[in-house]
Amino acid sequence: MRISANLGFLYADLPMVERIAAAARDGFDAVEFHWPYDTDPDALRAALDTAGLSGLGLNTRRGDAEGGEFGLGAMPGREAEARAHIEEAIAYAATAGIGAVHVMAGKADGAEADKVFTENLAHACALAGQAGLTVLIEPINWRDVPGYFLAGTGQARRIVEQVNRSELRIMYDFYHMQIMQGDHVRCIEELGDLIGHMQIASVPDRAEPDNGELDFAWIFQRTTWRGYVGAEYHPRQPPGEWLSRFRQPR
Repeated sequence: MRISANLGFLYADLPMVERIAAAARDGFDAVEFHWPYDTDPDALRAALDTAGLSGLGLNTRRGDAEGGEFGLGAMPGREAEARAHIEEAIAYAATAGIGAVHVMAGKADGAEADKVFTENLAHACALAGQAGLTVLIEPINWRDVPGYFLAGTGQARRIVEQVNRSELRIMYDFYHMQIMQGDHVRCIEELGDLIGHMQIASVPDRAEPDNGELDFAWIFQRTTWRGYVGAEYHPRQPPGEWLSRFRQPR
């Protein structure tokens, strides 16, 4: 299994460029980001090249994070800001050598929000296609982010099929989906190649993914997923220690 270090959570005490080097030293196969925009994208690309790691993805900006916003992609009346964030993310990813952009939907509901989100995603896919990038959408649980527009894989699948662009895929985060729906093996197999990335953490505490409700070794032995798996968890110990333990044969 190829494991990616999510540098939004892991090595968070280090500057971003040093996080990449630390992930490489600890044996991660790739890295991914939340909001790396304070780091120059050329410097980020150079750090990835030096470390020999792929950069898998980043998020569009949240909007007013202090005010509780969690993305703008599905928010009626915020289309201009949402598209500016999309354009910024795609330009940054293309320069830094990062393969995917997660368009954050934000807190919204209703038919108008659905329309806004699909239109913004179509815009994102058109730009991503020109840059050779993937666009991701991620269902997020309502316990951590009450009111988030996209909260289940059925809704995500409908949106991907409605937008109907080859660039658009689903980010399947086990932590969020265990809280919202469970039944992972069946769900993953039904989604098939609509999944563009996966992320893992323990449930319910979002710590190292080797405790809690989910047995990831059991799950992955029963699915056909062979892509990268993002370690997006709040570390209680050095990430390299968890990675070594997680990779031990069972």
